[in-house]
Amino acid sequence: MGSIQVKDIVVWVIIGLIAGWLASFIVGGGGIFSYILWGLLGSIVGGILVRLTGIKLNLGNPIIDQIVVAAIGAIIVVIIARIIA
Repeated sequence: MGSIQVKDIVVWVIIGLIAGWLASFIVGGGGIFSYILWGLLGSIVGGILVRLTGIKLNLGNPIIDQIVVAAIGAIIVVIIARIIA
């Protein structure tokens, strides 16, 4: 296992931002910081769900696949947060 590099973190933040922004269209609300937060949390939740279910996305680009998985996870995270709050 290699070490985490700065470019990896930047890619995660960008994917999180895009995923959170996409999720905001479905569940509404938010600003740039909440987009990043929901997107990053969503990528973890989405990644776990994809692994548990064995779903394989093949949308033509691995980054697009990651964004879609993260956006789905972000939607789930936001809905659960709203139910709890």
